[in-house]
Order: sequence, then C-alpha cells, then structure tokens
Amino acid sequence: DDHNVNVYQCVRVYGPSFTRLHVPWQVLSREAEFLKIKVPTKKSYDLKQENGFSASLSEFWRKVNQPFQPNIPQLGHSTTKQLSHCFSRDKLHLYGAFYKYQPVDLIRKYFGEKIGLYFAWLGVYTQLLIPASMVGIIVFCYGCYTVDMDVPSLEMCDKQQNFTMCPLCDGVCDYWHLSTACGTARASHLFDNPATVFFAIFMSLWVATFLEHWKRRQISLNHSWDLTGLEEEEDHPRPKYETILLQKRQMMRNKEKKNEKKKKKKKIELTWRDRLPGYLINISSILFMFGLTFSAVFGVIVYRIVVSALMAMSPDPETKSNVRVTVTATAVIINLVVILILDEIYGAVAVWLTELEIPRTESNFEQHLILKAFLLKFMNAYAPIFYVAFFKGRFAGRPGDYVYVFNDYRMEECAPGGCLIELCIQLSIIMVGKQLIQNNVFEIGIPKLKKLIRAWKGKGISLEEREEQRARPPQQWNLDYTLVPFEGLTPEYMEMIIQFGFVSLFVASFPLAPLFALLNNVIEIRLDAKKFVTELRRPDAVQAKDIGIWYNILSGMGKFSVIINAFVISFTSDFIPRLVYQYMYSQTGTMHGFIDHTLSHFNVSNFRPGNAPTSSYLSETTVCRYKDYREPPWSAEAYQFSKTYWAVLAARLAFVILFQNLVMFLSLLVAWVIPDVPKNISEQLKREKTLLVDVFLREEKEKFHLLQSLFSSKDLRSSDTSVVATWSLNAPLYLSPM
Repeated sequence: DDHNVNVYQCVRVYGPSFTRLHVPWQVLSREAEFLKIKVPTKKSYDLKQENGFSASLSEFWRKVNQPFQPNIPQLGHSTTKQLSHCFSRDKLHLYGAFYKYQPVDLIRKYFGEKIGLYFAWLGVYTQLLIPASMVGIIVFCYGCYTVDMDVPSLEMCDKQQNFTMCPLCDGVCDYWHLSTACGTARASHLFDNPATVFFAIFMSLWVATFLEHWKRRQISLNHSWDLTGLEEEEDHPRPKYETILLQKRQMMRNKEKKNEKKKKKKKIELTWRDRLPGYLINISSILFMFGLTFSAVFGVIVYRIVVSALMAMSPDPETKSNVRVTVTATAVIINLVVILILDEIYGAVAVWLTELEIPRTESNFEQHLILKAFLLKFMNAYAPIFYVAFFKGRFAGRPGDYVYVFNDYRMEECAPGGCLIELCIQLSIIMVGKQLIQNNVFEIGIPKLKKLIRAWKGKGISLEEREEQRARPPQQWNLDYTLVPFEGLTPEYMEMIIQFGFVSLFVASFPLAPLFALLNNVIEIRLDAKKFVTELRRPDAVQAKDIGIWYNILSGMGKFSVIINAFVISFTSDFIPRLVYQYMYSQTGTMHGFIDHTLSHFNVSNFRPGNAPTSSYLSETTVCRYKDYREPPWSAEAYQFSKTYWAVLAARLAFVILFQNLVMFLSLLVAWVIPDVPKNISEQLKREKTLLVDVFLREEKEKFHLLQSLFSSKDLRSSDTSVVATWSLNAPLYLSPM
C-alpha cells in the first residue's frame, strides 16, 4: 500500500533477526508537515560580506580555530543563501537542494541536531579556553618572576629572623624554626600574588563572555540548520509510565466491578499520591548520599591527622621532615580514588531514583536525571576542595586550647605558607587525575571491555550457528549490532560541566587550570569523535534548538564562581592581610615586618600537662609563635582576638562585597554589550521574511492571473456561442434559386 509502512523481515534460524522498514513518500511528507521541517526553496539571495576591521578579525579567528577542525575537505564559503520554509506538499515546485560542508554541519546531518549542538558547544568551550590559558600562564610566570622579590617569602626564609614556632603535635613534636618552611612559602607565592586577583576578575568576565558567545553561536546554528521556527511539541509518554498507568486503570476497573456502582467515567492519570513513595525515597537517598560524601571527606581528615601524628613519632629525622608533603599527597590520592568510585555509584543511583519518580515523558526523565546526577557529582567532586578552602585550620584552636578529634588527635592546621598552596595541590591532582582516568582512560577502556565481553559471549554459540556464520559473511547491520548502545549525552556533558567548575570556581588558587582543561579537551574531542563513529551504535537523530538545562547549570555555576573566588581571595589567601598591614600598620608603607605582624606569642608555661615537648633541643624556649591575630600572654586579655583580627575580618568582608558587586556589574555589562543575536543573522532573518512574502505574493498573483485568464477564456467562449445562436435565429432565410 502506498500510504502505509512496508515491513520486510529476514527470518533466521539462529541469532538476532533484522527488520527492514520502507516508508513511502506520502508518509514522510505528511510527517514533515506535522514536524514543520524547514527545507530550502529555489529562491536565493546574496549574503552581506564583512569588510574592514571585522573582516580581519574574523579571518584571524578562523586561522586560530583551524587546528581544531576535523580533517575533511573544505569548500569555500558561499556568498549566497537559499530561503527556507516549512515543508508543504502544496509547494513542492518551490523547493531545491542546499548542502553545507562545515564539520559541525556534517555531524548534524549524520547524528542529528542534538549531538551536533553538543560538539558545537564543546568546540566553542575549547576555543575560548585558549585566551584563558594564555592569561593563566602569564599570571603563573608573574609569580615565578617576582618570587625572589616577595618580602614575606624572604622574611620566612631568613634564618636570622629566628622565629621559634610552637609544636605541630602534642608531646613528641619539638619547637621548630619558621625558616624550615621556606620552600612552602616560595611555592605559595606562585599562586598567591596580586595578579591572582586580576585573574579571578578576568575569569569571571570570561565565564560571562563564554555564555554570551555560545548564545550567539547557538542562534547562528539554528539559522543555518533552519531551526528558527521549531516549536516544542509534547513528547509521547514513556513506556514505563504507560505500563504503570495501565495497571492503575485496571485496578480501578476491578474496584468498580466489585462495588457494582455505575459512576461517570473519569480520566485516570497518575497523581502526586502515586509518586509520593518515590519522592520520599528520593529525598532520603539523596540525604544519605550527602552523608556518605561528608563521611568520606571526614575519613580522609582523620587519616591525615592520625598519619601526621604517627610520622611525627618516628625516630627517623627524614621521615619527620617530610610529614606534611607525604600526608598531603597520599590524602589527595585517596580522595581521588574515593571520588572516582562514588562517581560511578552516584550515576547508577541517579538513574534508579529518577525511575522511581515515574516521569511522564523522556524530556522530563532527562531533566530530573541531570539535576540529580549533577547535584550528587558536584558534592562528590568539590567537597574535599571546599574543606581545604574554607574549613581547614579554622577550628584548630590555639596553643594551650586546641580542638581534638576522638580526644587524642589535634585538628589539622594549614601549612606555614597558608592553605592556598594546599588548595592548589588538592585542586590540581583531583582535576588532572579525574580527567586522565575517568574522562579518557574510562572512555577508551570501558567500550573496549564491553566489546571483549560481547565477543567472549559470542564464543559460546552452538555449532550450527557457527556453520551458518561461516556460510554467510556478516553484513554491515550485523557489525553495527555488536557496537555498544548509545546511552545519551548526559555523561559527556557531565564531564565537561564538572571540569568547567574546576576552571571557574577555584581558579584563584590554580591559574593553570584552564591550560590543563584545554589540553584535556583537545584529546576529548578526538576521543568523543572516535567513540561516536566506531564504538557506539548510531543514535536516533533528535531535533533540538539548544543544549537544554545544561545552559542553566552553566549560568548558575558562573554566578556561584564569583562568590567562591571572592571568599577564596579574602579568607584563604593572604591578599587582604597584606593590604591591611601595608596601609594600616606598616611604618614604612612596605611589606617589611609582615611575618612578625601575623605571628602571635604563646608562653610555653601555659601548655596543658602532656602537650609540651617531652624532649627538645630548644629547651631554653620560653615563648613560641603561632599564626593568628591574638593578644600576647602579657596582655590583660591574653590570647583573645586582637583589634588587628577584627580589622582584617572587616576588610575581608568588605572585599567580598566589593568584588561580588564589581564582577556582577561587569558581567552584566558584558552581557549587555554583546547582543544575543548576531547582527548579520538578524539582518538575514528580516531579509528572508521579506523575500518569502514576496515569493508567495508573486505565486498567488500568478495563480490569480492564471485563474483570471481561464475564466475570461470561458466567458469569451460562452459569449461567442450565444451571439452565434442569436444571429442564426434572427437572420432572414435566403433560399438560393433552383
């Protein structure tokens, strides 16, 4: 039948069978009209060419992007564009063909708009990481260049200063000199310097620029792919939803039969009461997994405290000197392993929890899954980093009044150079390790492993099926069937979103984060392309105008990054204490004396029993120093917070408010300056609308003239016939003579 779908099934004795569907033109054209698919018409027009500075800038940008383009034949950019209109069977005579040869267009043609938009977004994100990486390298080089001129670092490394510090643990730890932490102080300056503030502001504006640039790119792709008039239509219900709804309807019918009462038929749908058990399980499970994440972080904290105490008890002096480096490195590696394990668990749990909610459509299911997976993986990836940035060393107490864990182990403190260097180490190892292991090794290894498992299972087939396979070589559809099924774009987006958080949220502590993200993405694009083409089954093409909820997540993370970077600069780095000292307390207006200003005094006679060193080579020490702003022991308010502490705290809070408002204002300014719709696209849309109206008016005019000519010819024939008939009736009859 020409109006139905023809089915041809290949029946096999062994193994899977394949069905071939033939959809006739009438069905395809009808569905194209329903979906309002745009197709190019025969009418074309000339595009406006760029000139002057904008043309030079576009050419430079095209050359910069060239290394990221796939190695395919490129054709010159066309100077004309054909008009597009929603498909209509009544206007087939107006349509023509239009082909593009840009890489993203080819991806879209093969995989559909949804996957095409993912690769386009990944390309834009990777391209814009180039300027961020360059600025980050400049900031890092500035730190390397000025490290020998940094006065606080020089004072810490100066052995003549002879700052005797309080013990790092109770009993077994001895007093120590601050100059032994020289290396930590110099390394901290590489990331904690005035250029860091500039870089934090730059990255906040970079996030706003990236989002605006993507909106423009997205609108350009919508125009290029003829998606500007695409309307969101209601999705079909999911099979599981329909199954549960059918079960409910069957139960209602059985109840009505038992009651034997005639009632008006009501439309039965799933209500909040049907979903309430799923919602309760969701809330309790998410809270449990939050607790699991915090427990893992606390477990690593306990590990650091215990191992630090045990290594401090070692008689080996080399072991004692490497306590902080060893504990920090091993703890970060443990954190990384825990994050990778919990990441896989949380991904599976998020799918299970979303199924319990019984979403009606696939789009609802995908949105709920994305929100759950992002929330769980966000907490999992960033919880250890948040601890180091904002909590480590804040609740450790002071000499003589320390806070203890399990009544035996002191809470850990920051390194002498500050917590920023530890935050940098934590962020760099987790970011690089997660990208190398999860994003790259897993993406290559897991599909290969699944393929090997499927091949191993295939070896267990019967002898008859093996003979059939030898007699009939495998067709392309058999080979495609052995590929891994496509499971959606959520894992791909999630990898990049978590990476975007590493680049934007704590970038003030690690300026090289954009560079590592750029190097990873260059590999990621190639791996994704290889995976989609050779490892996965070809997914169904899905139309989409945008990247959906992922844009809202990116926008939210961009605003959140402003707050996080403001607090990192204010409370984690020494930027604000240095400014306060230089402009309020320094006699010379320089940084000389800053280290002595930040160290408080403690009388060793005030140690609790068992806290003082049992044996010390600095036995004559009467006063030791510790990093804090507290009153000295000879003050009337001994060991209470000093006025300097409150001045520094006020300056920190003022900087947070100033930084947030300044960056938010500049971000809004960037969003206002950069229009969402490119000027050439808006002009083309207006021109296309005008030309389409002209085309259809001309067509209607031609139809009108054609009909008018047909009617006029009919009227003329009818009038001629009536005149002849009248003349023949009224004319005299002349008979010729015989």
